[in-house]
Amino acid sequence: MPITPATETHSSSNGTAEAILLELVDEKGVTIGTAEKLAAHQPPGQLHRAFSVFLFDEQGRLLLQQRALGKYHSPGVWSNTCCGHPYPGEAPFAAAARRTYEELGVSPSLLAEAGTVRYNHPDPASGLVEQEFNHLFVGLVQAPLVPDPEEVGQTAFVTAAELAERHARDPFSAWFMTVLDAARPAVRELTGESAGW
Repeated sequence: MPITPATETHSSSNGTAEAILLELVDEKGVTIGTAEKLAAHQPPGQLHRAFSVFLFDEQGRLLLQQRALGKYHSPGVWSNTCCGHPYPGEAPFAAAARRTYEELGVSPSLLAEAGTVRYNHPDPASGLVEQEFNHLFVGLVQAPLVPDPEEVGQTAFVTAAELAERHARDPFSAWFMTVLDAARPAVRELTGESAGW
């Protein structure tokens, strides 16, 4: 995985790794505190800030990723290009660009805000809960992918029709359709009506 100041391993004074903190928010997305990542996802879940990225190629195909099997939350399922959580105080746009590079080894050639969506999605397989205030981003990818195998199992570029077939056949993340549907107006603006999104 690429090492950046945000991903460099930090140790506390006693030599143990520091907990990953998420930004807790109210229903309007205003920061109200922090919580440890896993604790924020324990039932019933704590509302926290997140982001979802949808990158497309020049043919208007969506880049999907299959989450690596080693991930503790939703392993092995297909999902949008990239998703995650800003660090406390980190702008969602910066977090989305950072995480896309960390997971896929590529920087978007275009990245634009596409609104927000709030949802509550329990994950039956893990027992964890996604209580998220999610910032959405759409953009273009034009460079070759270099996925981090600890994060990404596989990638695929799909048309809208191919996504419908794959979604009916393969397991997807609990949040995928919610974030895609919320991002559709921006996706259509980016890809054009003929792409079918």
